Amino acid sequence: MSNWRKMPVTRQQILPLCNNYGIDQILASILVRRGITQGKDILYFLEDDLRFQHNPFLFSSMEDAVTRILQAKDEKEKVLIFGDKDADGVTSTTILYTYLKSIGIDVSCRIPVGDDAYGLSMQAVDDFAKEGGTLIITVDCGISNFAEISHAADLCIDVIVTDHHNAPEKLPEAVVILDPKTEDSGYPFKDISGAAVAYKLVSALRFAQTGLYENEYCILNISENEEQNCFFIDCIKIRNLIVVKELHEKIIPGQTSIYDLKLPYFLQGQLIYVWDKQNTYKTLNSLFGNGIDFNLTDLQAEICTLFPKLRGKSEKDIQKMSIFNKYIPEENNLINSIYNLFVTYCRKKLALEHPEFAENEKMDLQLVALAAIADIMPLKNENRIFIKNGVNSIKTGKIRPGLAELFAILKINIEGITATDLSWSVTPALNAAGRLGQADLTLALLTSENAKEREELAHSIYTLNEERKNLVQNASLRIQDIAKKSVEDLQNKLCLVIDEQIHPGITGNFAGKLMQDFNVPAIVITKNEGIYKGSMRSCRGLITTEFLSSFEEGKFFINYGGHDCAAGFSFVEEKLDIFMQNIKNCISSIQLEDNDTIIDIDAEIPTDYITEDLFDSITKLEPYGAENPELKLLTHEVTICDAAIVGKKEPFSLKLTFDCGKHKIPAVLFGKAEKLGNEIQIGKKYDIIYTMSKNYFRGNVTNQFKIQEIKSSDNRIN
Repeated sequence: MSNWRKMPVTRQQILPLCNNYGIDQILASILVRRGITQGKDILYFLEDDLRFQHNPFLFSSMEDAVTRILQAKDEKEKVLIFGDKDADGVTSTTILYTYLKSIGIDVSCRIPVGDDAYGLSMQAVDDFAKEGGTLIITVDCGISNFAEISHAADLCIDVIVTDHHNAPEKLPEAVVILDPKTEDSGYPFKDISGAAVAYKLVSALRFAQTGLYENEYCILNISENEEQNCFFIDCIKIRNLIVVKELHEKIIPGQTSIYDLKLPYFLQGQLIYVWDKQNTYKTLNSLFGNGIDFNLTDLQAEICTLFPKLRGKSEKDIQKMSIFNKYIPEENNLINSIYNLFVTYCRKKLALEHPEFAENEKMDLQLVALAAIADIMPLKNENRIFIKNGVNSIKTGKIRPGLAELFAILKINIEGITATDLSWSVTPALNAAGRLGQADLTLALLTSENAKEREELAHSIYTLNEERKNLVQNASLRIQDIAKKSVEDLQNKLCLVIDEQIHPGITGNFAGKLMQDFNVPAIVITKNEGIYKGSMRSCRGLITTEFLSSFEEGKFFINYGGHDCAAGFSFVEEKLDIFMQNIKNCISSIQLEDNDTIIDIDAEIPTDYITEDLFDSITKLEPYGAENPELKLLTHEVTICDAAIVGKKEPFSLKLTFDCGKHKIPAVLFGKAEKLGNEIQIGKKYDIIYTMSKNYFRGNVTNQFKIQEIKSSDNRIN
């Protein structure tokens, strides 16, 4: 049994969050304990509007990518999308392929199958060249394919790389690279999935179909500072709805001449938007005289056609009303508040003019959500927006073809689906075909236009997923003792298993299981045709790609790459002894974060506070996953008033009911049925650690606890 620890927090820490963001003290205390106290971070927990995702044109090379793809469309070029074989790669491929096909591009797609290695291959490049292809777009791969991209260039094939893996110092010579982890990407959030990068590219291509694409707008605002007896002029230039230039100047009446300013040059030839045209003209004339003509357009008149409640509001009113003012007041000056309103207006206008964009975006976000979950992306920033919208689209909207058939065969309860449910059921199934060398089945499932074919493919994928489960289980039983001894030999810092009987497709699954079993980073390696192929899954602060890079002297690996917590690699069999020696040499230098049995409590909740409203408040912290684990809530001295054993196969679980005063709350304790009648007895009081959730069954929704640990209150030391 673990030790339970609750970090103290003060009212001074909690109350500002309650007052600023309108949340209760329990939710505020949880955020404080998790270090989520900045408005720019809290925004992504409390909001789910797609307005808060980052503009795709923040990628410094996005316009170049759009231009090259539209050129391919105009010139009727053949285009190949090349993706990875995991869930992220297949969803990335699907998102981009579906869109390019819809706008009439001659596009095909390809992913690794069988024993094909990760990433763009020479064979794929050569095959495409024989077809007369001239543009390859990689998705969820490509950032390390130097030789293949160079070879493509020799064959007069351009390559656009869209990837999200950790980038090497030297980048391949592609015509365009979109990877948030490159140093000059320009993108403000690095931890999005490959599918999210593909979705950003598609979003930019959709935007390019509108009249706003490549147009520049200028927003100007003048504000008076009575204390300093001066005026401030703020100007921003916008292109593709992002700020590309800014100008901020101070004007002292009677002293500052128009010729002393950069303003005329900044505004030259520009369409100038101002919030209040009449007052702005009046102020400009008072400062510079009537001889200078400013080409002003009244933004208020235009925006109020869609937001009539804003008519007559001043710039300061707009600033106060801005939702950004709630979360990021330090960045929400007058000019930024007008800019943010302009962007919101443009998005709504485009949604009205192109309703198909919004519908297709929902379909894309279902895949982006699954990719973020499958690739263990950190659940912060816009990843939360993606998953919230993707899951909500699945629950309340139309499920995209392919997913609908897969959900049916997996018997997914759509009404109550959560990100956690998807991580346990759907994403392993999406990954299963790729792990067993048949990723083309998953791609066909998601891209097929034939309903009967999709049903058959869903059944095949279900069968492959069951096969994968059996392979992992059998391998676990067979080498359990070997894995345990490995951890002991490697100073409890690493688990290393090398077994030629392990299927190459499950090394990642197996490494993840060993990491969970032993709570140390794990490496699983198998051998296939003279090549050792391995996967690494990491925890406790050890970054996989940094660890593997230490082997790279003399180009040790055939290839390697991945994320902070997951990576893959391969090397020739002659290097096995060197690999083992390198492992032994580096063990002493590995520093893992503390490995203890302490559970940090997110909040202690008295029984009187357990209400319907609290359950609703707590759900704001969903989705749970990487860097936002399920809550650990604590309640003392709560009585079990009913208990039953449930489940169809061992280990059986317990269904409990707790008497919480005004409410009786059902709970589930997974896999611990043997405790009933011994450690767990009806009528006794217990201290419990749990997560609040909702149970959906036959149209009924009930609140419930998911119990993580339970102790008799009699044994508690006060």
